[in-house]
Amino acid sequence: MNGITPPIINFANAGDNCTTFPDNSNLLNCTQISNDIKTCQKTYGKTILLSLGGATYTQGGWSSTADAQNAAQSVWNMFGPLTGVQIDRPFGDAVVDGFDFDFESTVNNLPAFGARLRSLMDAAVDKKYYLSAAPQCVFPDAADGTTLDSVAFDLVLVQFYNNWCETSNFQTGSSTQTAFNFDVWDKWAKSSPNPLVKVFLGIPANTGAAGAGYTSGAQLKAAIAYSKQYSSFGGIMMWDMSQLYANSGFIEQVVSDLNVSGPPTITTTMATATAPTTSSSGPSSSEGTLVPQWGQCGGQGYTGSTQCQPPYKCVSGGQWWSSCQ
Repeated sequence: MNGITPPIINFANAGDNCTTFPDNSNLLNCTQISNDIKTCQKTYGKTILLSLGGATYTQGGWSSTADAQNAAQSVWNMFGPLTGVQIDRPFGDAVVDGFDFDFESTVNNLPAFGARLRSLMDAAVDKKYYLSAAPQCVFPDAADGTTLDSVAFDLVLVQFYNNWCETSNFQTGSSTQTAFNFDVWDKWAKSSPNPLVKVFLGIPANTGAAGAGYTSGAQLKAAIAYSKQYSSFGGIMMWDMSQLYANSGFIEQVVSDLNVSGPPTITTTMATATAPTTSSSGPSSSEGTLVPQWGQCGGQGYTGSTQCQPPYKCVSGGQWWSSCQ
């Protein structure tokens, strides 16, 4: 749903068999998708979330908290349980299992929108509803950060791609990561409005699925093993299904990596100004270890090096994160 006020939906080629509503040519009436949702839910036990926002969302939010709350009510009436309210429902009598926030630019009064949607979901008695978000791995997320800190989410599908903190920058064999920051998101989870929120490792499903960050093989296996040690770890998110379908064998690899039992075997790599050395004696010392550009150099709970490679300096990005810039 790439427009909320007014409502606009786009399902790419899946919308080819949809029609439009007479009073809103941007709102699709999708009988085929409705039937698919019900089949996936009832026959295969799948959870279906509706994504809100996306790269093409440009409405900017709402001018007041009341407007944001009213918008949340409208979204709920359109896609939530049938209530008898007269409103155009793109999926007819099909009911989604929740909503995913994928806002990639500032949205005014988004916390009020999220809080209202959360309250409607919690008050529903027909089934459990889920609220998720898909922030970028850079912490805090520029678009969703305030909402993540004020609304209880069930899961966050963190995009570990297209940024310096992506999975492709995971340092295999190191217990202290200077770029890949799943640990930062784990710390956020434990202090968030829902301390039981699950953090998913979001990865590109193929080489062309994202601008950067596709990872496979031993490096991905190691990144998954590292992430699994955190209690907030919920699983893997892949973008997107069409790219995954074209990448034969990739999902089997990820499932296999997820099912590896036992804690990861981790040693610590210490990069000095002269030559890299490897130690298995414990975490990196903050003495004599130089962090590269954009690597982590501070933040609450961080125990690694605070010294940046010249000419960079350690710059605070918030409570949990400082990086060399």
